[in-house]
Amino acid sequence: MHLIVGLGNPGLRYVDTRHNVGFLVVDTLARRHMATVSKQQHGALTGDARFGTHKVHLVKPQSFMNRSGGPVGQMASFYKVAPDQIIVVHDELDLPFGTVRIKKGGGHGGHNGLRDIQAKLGTRDFLRIRVGISRPPEGWDTANYVLGRWSTEEAASLPDVLSLAADVVEKVTDQGAEAAMNLFHAR
Repeated sequence: MHLIVGLGNPGLRYVDTRHNVGFLVVDTLARRHMATVSKQQHGALTGDARFGTHKVHLVKPQSFMNRSGGPVGQMASFYKVAPDQIIVVHDELDLPFGTVRIKKGGGHGGHNGLRDIQAKLGTRDFLRIRVGISRPPEGWDTANYVLGRWSTEEAASLPDVLSLAADVVEKVTDQGAEAAMNLFHAR
């Protein structure tokens, strides 16, 4: 069993922001697998799905981004999911828009959601699906950028990016991170 955690901020104000790309990927997966992510559980919206023969719990923490660790830790404890079976989907400033990369373990890279998850789980040993949102243009405040809405060009490409990220998550749950890296990182 896997926990598929999409990071974002709750509330209408943040719906179409770059920081909520993790929520958007979870929503894409839910649509593909005819699941709903609406059950309130341990500070998150959750839903169950099957990716082929694999049971997964889709999770959208409803705390703000920098407090994502509480709901993730509680869900992992409740379902007895080991850290290596947790997949966290999040925005990544250090990747160009539309790039999707898998990362096993490692530091938080300044991402407050990852920092809190690491603190609450007591480990870095979970998988990350990093969805590139690019760096802000010169002179922009980083917080304003990640909490900003998609540009017209980004919004036009976003469905393809979300589809790619969902493909990556499915491949990781089905064949493991190494196989998924070999397939998607070679592109």
